[in-house]
Amino acid sequence: MTGNADIAAGSGEAADMVPRGGVGGFFLMVLGMFMAILDIQIVAASLPQIQAGVSASIDEVTWVQTAYLIAEVVMIPMSGWLSKIMSTRWLFMASSLGFTMMSLACALSWNVTSLIVFRALQGFLGGAMIPTVFAANFKLFPPEKQMLGTVVIGLTATVAPSIGPTLGGYLTELFSWHWLFLANILPGIFVSIAVPMFVDIDRPNWSLARKIDLPGIVLIAGFLGSLELVLDEGPREGWFESRMILLFTVVSVVSAILLLWREMTAENPVLELHAFKNRNFAVGCILTFVLGICLYGQSYILPQVLARVRHLNSLQIGDIMWVTGVAMFLSAPIVGRLSAVVDPRRILTVGFVVVAFGLYLNARMTDQVGFQELLWAQIVRGAGLVMCIVPITSAALGTLPKELVSGGSGLFNVFRNMGGAMGLSAINTQWSGRFDRHYLDLSSHLSSTSQVVAERLDALSAYFSHATVTTASAPDQLALGLLARQMAQQANIMAWNDIFFMLALAFLLSIPLIFLLARPKATQIAAH
Repeated sequence: MTGNADIAAGSGEAADMVPRGGVGGFFLMVLGMFMAILDIQIVAASLPQIQAGVSASIDEVTWVQTAYLIAEVVMIPMSGWLSKIMSTRWLFMASSLGFTMMSLACALSWNVTSLIVFRALQGFLGGAMIPTVFAANFKLFPPEKQMLGTVVIGLTATVAPSIGPTLGGYLTELFSWHWLFLANILPGIFVSIAVPMFVDIDRPNWSLARKIDLPGIVLIAGFLGSLELVLDEGPREGWFESRMILLFTVVSVVSAILLLWREMTAENPVLELHAFKNRNFAVGCILTFVLGICLYGQSYILPQVLARVRHLNSLQIGDIMWVTGVAMFLSAPIVGRLSAVVDPRRILTVGFVVVAFGLYLNARMTDQVGFQELLWAQIVRGAGLVMCIVPITSAALGTLPKELVSGGSGLFNVFRNMGGAMGLSAINTQWSGRFDRHYLDLSSHLSSTSQVVAERLDALSAYFSHATVTTASAPDQLALGLLARQMAQQANIMAWNDIFFMLALAFLLSIPLIFLLARPKATQIAAH
């Protein structure tokens, strides 16, 4: 336990303090981070069941996921400042405990409004766990052991959102949607108790609480919260055709400008913008932004394809999507060993190419897409993602001075989450446009004078006339309706294929950025 004398000491990074916790304490923190990241996507495959359970509309139930993302992305950049005030372990404990309590509240929600409120609180209170673990790796371990921690963190950050829909599907089908949140209770309590007992990395500096940068906090909420809302709701609301979207866009832009001015001039800023002076950190944030597009995009697209095209339930979707997580898990030790002896820029380049190839394999789906067709695409993409996240994390955070690691970690994670948010927004917008284009193109080829179309309609009409007792014109109408639905299904899968191809292209076009990185040296952290 930290004594009163230690608390009064002032410095959040006491020079004479030897961090305590080791591998065991670090893994306890990783467990908490896993829960926080997992819960971003755990509801993705179970929204229909949640919608029925709380009697919500389709638009309302999407806020179960949106509220969590908005609140989490607001908290993440503030975690570095809060860790200086509270210390790493007490911030982590408070975040884990708050996350656990709100998980229970979500399971006990009585309507959609209460569920959305509790999900927002769950995301906000639990958001500090993610960047705190990233920072703890570079504070807790000596340079020669930091790569192990980076591999574990990278594996967790990539596997958790990938298996979220799978685990959520199993829990919902075998029990009920309430267990999406009840599953957090026991591990959450365990982590909340164990971390402050075993981990002690730095000293709190409670005096900073008297110099709170309240305008900075408000501007962060205005900028990131409004931006997340615009990106999530924009595709559904027709972007700037909606007054709400236009209003929040203005709020986001104005808040961003004022936030930049405030954080560059404030005596005790909430954000560590000075970290961007480090070239590796700045480039690493851009690369993790691109990585976030794929990481959250793949976890969103495949459940959509399997539900809309194949009409599978959440358990069946989970049975298909577990492959990516397993591929990541098996690849992580290999990537970790390679990272110790091979220039990370080479690993990163290969990783981006591998991910692009995995996305390209997904761009060849048919309306009969299933486990076999998705198997190799998931394996390739999973291995590639691990090859990306480990060297990016090491390059971005491994060259920062220790006093900037906590704040830098928050910004680094914001870039990944915002990449996911902007990616999902672009995916939804592009899918809608591509679907319309493919449907019109298919329609133009199905002329009523086409012999193939006429034969197909005659066959369907004959089938319906024997299967249904109706008026003479009804079989023809049923045949046309079925043909229209078949065209829509083909346009649907063709649009998703286009999206996967665009994602693959985005990864390939990002490769030149990798060569702006300087190879991080293990001694650099110790030197600071």
